[in-house]
Amino acid sequence: MIAANDNYSHASAINLFAADCHAASRKAGWYTDLATGREKARNLGEMLMLIVSEVAEAMEGERKSTGGKVLMDDKLPHRPMAEVELADIMIRVGDFAAYRGYDLGGAIVEKMAYNASREDHRIENRRAAGGKAF
Repeated sequence: MIAANDNYSHASAINLFAADCHAASRKAGWYTDLATGREKARNLGEMLMLIVSEVAEAMEGERKSTGGKVLMDDKLPHRPMAEVELADIMIRVGDFAAYRGYDLGGAIVEKMAYNASREDHRIENRRAAGGKAF
């Protein structure tokens, strides 16, 4: 079991997840020109906008979950739509990060540590006039 504060293990696990997402995308042919069978470079803007589209789908799942009734996913009907779309977001982010060679795990660990020290992330400062509301 990984301890909650074991940052090295968290970073490694996230990077392993990203590598798995990227490998699955390659296996599915997303990095192959289907006409020639040759490897193709991906359009980074397109890849980022596909992440945005998954965020929009998660929002739609939440928006359509009303009156205490949760909208279930159409492909994994035992799970809420928003939950499945969040998984899609993570898969696309992992694929993108691995494709770019990013140390996503290390960046997440460092960013969480940085956020923990931010004055605008403290409850008392958020409650103050002009404090960060969102």
